[in-house]
Amino acid sequence: MGLDCGVEPVEATTSSCNTKNVFSWDPSQYQRYGGLRLRPALDLLAQVDHPDPQLIYDVGTGRGDMARLMAERWPQARVIGTDTSAEMLNAAAETASRVEWVEADVADWAPRQAPDIIFSNAVLHWVEDHESVFARLAESLAPGGSLAVQMPLSWGEPSHRLMRETLTAGSMGTEALRSGLSHAPVGDAGFYHRLLSPHFESINIWITRYLQVLTGDDAVFEWVSGTALRPVLAALDDEDRSLFIDTYKAALSDVYPTDANGTTLFPFPRLFIVANRRLASRIGPVGTPSRRA
Repeated sequence: MGLDCGVEPVEATTSSCNTKNVFSWDPSQYQRYGGLRLRPALDLLAQVDHPDPQLIYDVGTGRGDMARLMAERWPQARVIGTDTSAEMLNAAAETASRVEWVEADVADWAPRQAPDIIFSNAVLHWVEDHESVFARLAESLAPGGSLAVQMPLSWGEPSHRLMRETLTAGSMGTEALRSGLSHAPVGDAGFYHRLLSPHFESINIWITRYLQVLTGDDAVFEWVSGTALRPVLAALDDEDRSLFIDTYKAALSDVYPTDANGTTLFPFPRLFIVANRRLASRIGPVGTPSRRA
């Protein structure tokens, strides 16, 4: 299906883009390591065990792979894939399916009809104010509904630390850019458990550190070019961008060497959450979520 921003009767009106994401996505660059990016999403979906969902949202659907898989797994369900990126949604719509594609921003999105599953793979780390966003998503679910989330824990990894250090050492970009990268976008497991406990009957949280095997020249640079590096490069002028790329590539090659076979090992940790709401007969008062320290 093509884009449809007014899906009725369940789709709420939302803004079309997150103000943080003032850059474009490149579906082909993102897909360069598509199999490795898909694996965590499959691991997340494997832990979702809803008996009979009728309405499913894939929030931050990207190229739509997981939305199509959920449509196959639950043929009775209406499946809607949302994303802020028109480029990604256009790429998703190129593959025939019964999934509906909607341009929407999870930062202020809420469905009019309560979904049974909200699935969000590698998107919520782009969104600020997790206290209110996660609480809003939790409360939007139908009784017995499931929230499934995966977020990368890459901020503290050498790949992302070197990104920040390269900007700072060369005084590249604006102070706002450097400041915006100085805080981890994802909390620890305990933070999300405290945040979600008032809203859910069961919460399963785990961390997996994937040892990703990359091939090709400047493999780690190519990986981050599909995601975390995009807003950085978009914010730099031509001179700073060229200097940054050369300096950052050299730093990455020291930390992530390529072996004689052309292989680069790239460890990458991710945080997973699958939380299930109480059934209607067991829902009680909802407490106030803990504030992030």
